[in-house]
Amino acid sequence: MNGRDERLPAALLGLVALVLAVSAIAPYDRATWWMEVAPVFLVAPLLIASHRRFPLTPLLQTLIALHALVLIVGGVWTYARVPFGFWLQDVFHLARNPYDRIGHFMQGFVPALAAREVLLRRGIVRGRGWLFFLVTCVCLAVSALYELIEWGAAVALGQGADAFLGTQGDPWDTQNDMAMALVGALVAQIGLGGWHARQIARLRL
Repeated sequence: MNGRDERLPAALLGLVALVLAVSAIAPYDRATWWMEVAPVFLVAPLLIASHRRFPLTPLLQTLIALHALVLIVGGVWTYARVPFGFWLQDVFHLARNPYDRIGHFMQGFVPALAAREVLLRRGIVRGRGWLFFLVTCVCLAVSALYELIEWGAAVALGQGADAFLGTQGDPWDTQNDMAMALVGALVAQIGLGGWHARQIARLRL
């Protein structure tokens, strides 16, 4: 890749690293911060290590960075206390802070394009129907795995995991979270599928 191609991932990595460092200074709850930003610490090294042999499309790179920022912001305040969520709650007269729902929407939205990119570029799936179906299944699997992680945290930490769970008294929080991930996966594929396909085609040139 040329220098111009390297500028975007370098800039995105720098931005995420800066925001992550600032967020670590004084989060609302240190343990919750670690749990919320853990995906960033896990995924970033994998992306860096694989960048040379499997560079991602600019669209996916940007969305992954945006997802990381959503996670970091949730880690600073905890999802139930994010100020932007309170603003949305007031504007739309909602019963709860909806920032958690944004996080779970992103949990379907970004993995959908990641799964789509891998399946297409590796030649694993060719038909559009099967691609759409399998990508959606992958996103639901990711969402279910995350809910199981939350369940494990609740069992292990008891009330100490309340900030991480962010249920805000909603007995259907798990189902609503998975529904938001499903909506995110569908919106990403329908809304960005064409743009994403064009960027994948350019990588193949």
